[in-house]
Amino acid sequence: MTQTLPPAMRFVGTTGAGEPDVMRVETGPLPEPAADELLIRVLAAGVTRPDVSQRQGFYPPPPGASPIMGLEVAGFVVGMGAAVSGWAIGDKVCALANGGGYAEYCVAPAPQCLPWPTGFDAIQAAALPENYFTVWANLFQIGQLHEGESVLIHGGTSGIGITAIQLAHERGARVIATAGSDDKCAACLRYGADAAINYRMQDFVAEVATLTDGKGVDVVLDMVAGDYIPRDLKCLAMRGRLVLIGAMGGRAANVGFDYGTVMRKRLTVTGSTMRPRTTADKGTIAAELLAEIWPALAAGRCSPVIYKTFPMSEVAAAHALMESSAHIGKIMLTVAD
Repeated sequence: MTQTLPPAMRFVGTTGAGEPDVMRVETGPLPEPAADELLIRVLAAGVTRPDVSQRQGFYPPPPGASPIMGLEVAGFVVGMGAAVSGWAIGDKVCALANGGGYAEYCVAPAPQCLPWPTGFDAIQAAALPENYFTVWANLFQIGQLHEGESVLIHGGTSGIGITAIQLAHERGARVIATAGSDDKCAACLRYGADAAINYRMQDFVAEVATLTDGKGVDVVLDMVAGDYIPRDLKCLAMRGRLVLIGAMGGRAANVGFDYGTVMRKRLTVTGSTMRPRTTADKGTIAAELLAEIWPALAAGRCSPVIYKTFPMSEVAAAHALMESSAHIGKIMLTVAD
């Protein structure tokens, strides 16, 4: 079921893997929704680290997914597959897409779609899916962070980092964050961290020990990996959980991994990526977010932090900003004219 649609759409294509200037706005056919998918008229899309990795040639889309970049969008429903229920043409929707978000029209499995939180506009709604799905799955489902526990969050002023700080604070955990400047540390504190460590000036292992009276934290959420891993293990308390969600510091295995520390402290070392998960898995995350976190968004206790918004025609500048790490919060694209 669809409404009357144009014969073609604009989208961001590439001339191949490479620097941001390989991207360009092209014109092509609209995607067709599968039986379980919504067709969304995209108003805004988020720019994410996985998008950058895909553009560089390091993160290819899974089989069957759109080759167009873009994993999070907001807009309104203009069509749907025969098996979809609970949505209507014209509904405002934000979605964790499997790809295709840098376009005027995008499809997404209905279980991966959520309504805009009350009071949100398209840019705010589009800033939610990738970060909120990732943080909920890794910090709470996998990391099992509970009220009264403590967490160390690396990359505290990234979109993921700010989301993790806000949600951990909302759920009653004590939050320690790392960031690369005093200004960024101050931002972590503004958004709910109890303490912030400038990793360029301070040894975060020593600072965590001081802040926790030598006990360590219950959970570490790490998007850096590389040589952070053995330092993370030192930061963990007995029965602590290290959750890896990225490898900005490199994927080399030879980082001095101390198995003795893991065994002595009875630690759990785990991690995940979001894109390869099944629709059912992502749908479970979406349902839990709707029940547990959407009320906090509507009440204003949590909110995405938007650093800068670019028109889709300036997507190269958006990616360059993402790679610079100069931003605090989300980088967004406006798609509709």
